[in-house]
Amino acid sequence: MQIDKLRGRELDQLFEAILTLKDVEECYRFFDDVATVNEIQALAQRLDVARMLREGHTYHRIEEETSASTATISRVKRCLNYGNDAYELVLDRLHEDENQEK
Repeated sequence: MQIDKLRGRELDQLFEAILTLKDVEECYRFFDDVATVNEIQALAQRLDVARMLREGHTYHRIEEETSASTATISRVKRCLNYGNDAYELVLDRLHEDENQEK
């Protein structure tokens, strides 16, 4: 994993802090304090790109709908194909949550 280079107390603390958040509103408040708008948008964009790639959308359509560059789309696709399956894990859980709410 690429992130292994960063593994340590500070990153563990960040992830543990995120895991303490109880709802979306707390996430908004926390991320507003710890990240810039552009950083938050980039993370949200990548997740949306992953969703669209998984749904089979073309690069062109993804570019139009998300404003993501082809480089970003390619990076996310590489993670979907060869990464740690984290996008799949999160997207599956989001899908499960949506189905439970219906």
